[in-house]
Amino acid sequence: MTTNIKQLQMVEDINDNFELYPNVKEAFLKVNRELFVPKGFGSMAFKLDALPMQKEQWISSPLTVAKMTQYLELQGVDSVLEVGCGSGYQAAILSKICRRVFTIERIDSLLKEAKERFKIARINNIFTRFDDGQRGWKAYSPYERILFSATAKKIPTALFDQLAEGGILIAPMEVDDIQIITRFYKKNGKISSEALEPCRFVPIVDGRVKSEKTFFTS
Repeated sequence: MTTNIKQLQMVEDINDNFELYPNVKEAFLKVNRELFVPKGFGSMAFKLDALPMQKEQWISSPLTVAKMTQYLELQGVDSVLEVGCGSGYQAAILSKICRRVFTIERIDSLLKEAKERFKIARINNIFTRFDDGQRGWKAYSPYERILFSATAKKIPTALFDQLAEGGILIAPMEVDDIQIITRFYKKNGKISSEALEPCRFVPIVDGRVKSEKTFFTS
């Protein structure tokens, strides 16, 4: 893929705010964010802004995506599970660093759009599932890394069970009405955590939302 000038500037803007690892920077240069933003927002695709999608969801700011990606410490990682596929942009970035990306989305119409984007972008190492991501995806576990893309007060035990020994889980946690990007470690079967920085994500919601039609809006 040929990186356009706007995309190159976006990556430089990210790097000015948050110094990127070389592998993360390369991933952002390989994925065209414009493909993943909703119709009508193409002119804002390369700005450091979160943008609204259907079903009251948002595509995160590329700066936030960069932080979540880098905090996962992905060098040499084979498999990562993402809970909350959304537009598919985060999964696309992960796919340029890891060999296999497993992503779950609870809103059927969003997942169908994301799958179409992966197809257009010729990304073949992302595996998708329509489900409540709080249950994880046991069939392909354990995962070296797990990315939880919605705010929660508590991480479901099922996800920690599916995290590999020595693995890392990143999630925005709600603590006293403040959202904090938190990094969890699994060592000797025990979970420890560290708070990284304030953030803002949509809250986790239980269950699935099935739709009969696909509305591809890019």
